[in-house]
Amino acid sequence: MRIATVNVNGIRAAARKGMGEWLTSAAPDVLLLQEVRADPEIAAPLLPGYESIVWPCRVKGRAGVAVAVREGSGIGLGETRLGVAAPGTEEPDVDSGRWLEVDLDLTGAAPGSPRVLTVISAYLHSGQIGTEKMDQKYAHLDLVDARMAALLAEQEASDGAREILMAGDLNVVRSERDIKNWKPNHNKVAGVLDDEIAHLESWFDAGWIDASRHLHPDEQGPYTWWSQRGKAFDNNVGWRLDYHVITPGFAERAESLRVDRADDYQGRWSDHAPLVIDYRL
Repeated sequence: MRIATVNVNGIRAAARKGMGEWLTSAAPDVLLLQEVRADPEIAAPLLPGYESIVWPCRVKGRAGVAVAVREGSGIGLGETRLGVAAPGTEEPDVDSGRWLEVDLDLTGAAPGSPRVLTVISAYLHSGQIGTEKMDQKYAHLDLVDARMAALLAEQEASDGAREILMAGDLNVVRSERDIKNWKPNHNKVAGVLDDEIAHLESWFDAGWIDASRHLHPDEQGPYTWWSQRGKAFDNNVGWRLDYHVITPGFAERAESLRVDRADDYQGRWSDHAPLVIDYRL
């Protein structure tokens, strides 16, 4: 099973710039999108050959996440859950379109495979130091912490019948191996703050697995985002902001990883590049 995640930076613009060609070439079985910035009736036709679920942000022109499965893959779309807040709790508008859970039916997979794979397309806040946006980021991270703990407990109780993958643009690096210019940014720029990093580390300390580090423990990067400014892309001055965060049982099935970085600046269709991982099922 090939699973790809990418922040498309607006699906309409991405489609105009060549996303469709990448989708045909990469042919992921499961596709997780962030920053879709479009309603379902607009986004779905831009994903030909895929059945999709799109959750737009209530603030027009912002956020939006989607989960899509390739037609003919034998994967079924099951129960869907919107948002990370506790049931019965109203999420603020700025948190909408950022967390989409979908249960995928894997009953057609090989014997011994999980029967259900819960996938989550996540787009966490970017934040900005000294502003309300940073408060919103930390408040959302607190909700994500609670949901991640609950999901891990649910998976452990399933006795292997269910695995879970949360993937997307988390807008936080983990260490100096995840960003080209660590020292100038560490504890000075959102996404590189120790308080943010502590949230992610709490997930991994609890048992979640960072699939990129599981497959490439000592590699610098692989970066998935480059600023549109200057020569950041040309000089590979990047950040690793996009993740597959998976349950331990699913980590055993991770086989290979790649970042589909464009050949040159003109070939980019987003400021992020797809993170593609193949899993054995």
